[in-house]
Amino acid sequence: MVRAENRLPAEEAQRSTDGRSLMDLVRDLRDETTTLVRQEVALAKTELSEKASRVGRNVGSLAAGGMLAFAGLLFLLVAANVGVYLGLVAADLSHATAGWLAPLIVGGVVALIGYVLIQKAISTLKRESVVPERTKESLEADKEWMKEKVQ
Repeated sequence: MVRAENRLPAEEAQRSTDGRSLMDLVRDLRDETTTLVRQEVALAKTELSEKASRVGRNVGSLAAGGMLAFAGLLFLLVAANVGVYLGLVAADLSHATAGWLAPLIVGGVVALIGYVLIQKAISTLKRESVVPERTKESLEADKEWMKEKVQ
């Protein structure tokens, strides 16, 4: 039996303070690093999924705004047709006023609502970052953790 004071310096260097060998520590570090990388990949997937969902909702608003703007254009076209027709038959107003004024107002309001929705969606999409921020922060913390483990 070899007593502690008779151990070679190399044997002492391979033992940690809790009695595990250097190979055990390296294996543990490898296993913990593998687990950490898997968790980081899962976090990145989750975060990117959340971002894709938000972008999808804003693209939906953009599409809705585009449809409303198109409906406004249709009202404006109807206003032009009705304006010509009703302008000829209008009695209370001049030919140029009664026939086109009401549909023109409706078309202008619908187009304005569409414009507001489009601008809101564009503004929100411009502010959206595609960088997974939580994953980035977590990776930086993991980097510090690994530095502490190696030292």
